[in-house]
Amino acid sequence: MKSNGLRVAVVGAGMGGLACAAALRRLGLDAIVFEQAAEFRRIGAGIQVTPNAVKALRGLGLENRIRALGFEAARGYNREAGSAAITNQLELGDKIIERCGASLITMHRGDLHSALLSALPTDAVVMGRRLTHYTQNADFVELAFEGGSVERADMLVAADGVHSVVRDQIFGAQPPKFTGRVAYRTTFPASLIGDLEIDERCKWWGADRHIVIYFTTRRKDEIYFVTSTPEPDFTVESWSAKGDLAELQSAYRSFHPTVRAVIAACPEAYKWALVVRDPLPTWSQGRVVLLGDACHPMTPYMAQGAASAIEDAVILARSLHDSRVGGLQDTIRVYESVRRPRATAIQQNSAENTWMRNATSFEWVYGYDAWADPMQVSSEPVFN
Repeated sequence: MKSNGLRVAVVGAGMGGLACAAALRRLGLDAIVFEQAAEFRRIGAGIQVTPNAVKALRGLGLENRIRALGFEAARGYNREAGSAAITNQLELGDKIIERCGASLITMHRGDLHSALLSALPTDAVVMGRRLTHYTQNADFVELAFEGGSVERADMLVAADGVHSVVRDQIFGAQPPKFTGRVAYRTTFPASLIGDLEIDERCKWWGADRHIVIYFTTRRKDEIYFVTSTPEPDFTVESWSAKGDLAELQSAYRSFHPTVRAVIAACPEAYKWALVVRDPLPTWSQGRVVLLGDACHPMTPYMAQGAASAIEDAVILARSLHDSRVGGLQDTIRVYESVRRPRATAIQQNSAENTWMRNATSFEWVYGYDAWADPMQVSSEPVFN
């Protein structure tokens, strides 16, 4: 790898952090990721890799790998919860490739994470490093970790999620806002539903709740579902807390028999609180910049949380490409001014939870190519 002399420290080895390091290294910069967990765990979760994310991953050399692992539905459905009436149908497969330049792939979240990890050498990700704070001056950023270890870099990228330590240091510690809703999610063998026929990808809309169901493997041998369910008194926020299956079944007892049968077939489900934050006035401070959920956490209703973080990674890498340390402030300003309008627009649209329920203009999201689209510096929203 050829380096232009800039050493970037990335905190957080989620989708955005790994994509950031991979994109930076692909463009010749020295990037290393510090992750607080001691190991990666494969939690039962799916992910929709929409065409804009696929194009970003294409630039990292990962498109063929994720297409081989994931499932590409011929179409996606939106249905009313009780009657199963179709409210909107999205043509996928070759049709979405023609319209947006890439496929839409549903897959296990762990498989996408492993693909991103494979884009980096083993020594580029350091596990068991929990950041406590950072300091910076005119020449470098110093990262302090639990246990007393210290690292220096020319730049710090905070991809450490909705509870970002770096964000708290810049803006002051403030808890995220609980939406009053929880998500139940799980993956399980498709064999458990027997002969039940289900849509390859479908969102079922109730009056105050919904459930999304799709296949996560090319062989269609694994099913995933995720809900948005009102539970205003729920207080636990964890990716790995178990949900009560009886409560889950009761919450969706008015839904179509197909939905009830899928829920009844699952052996377990995880449960976590859906939280949000307001858009930030800035994503950076000196040599420190935020990325992904650290600066624009989103509700999962447009399947754009990871996609937006990966887009951030690509635009940041493009902004820094061929730059020198002396021009760091200018390149950070470019990254922020390019990314903030689009990320904020998606963040606000997602919060409304109307995406794709009825006929929707989706090209402004799915048609975007973070590697190829002009680096347009704008403060205006990018959707109508």
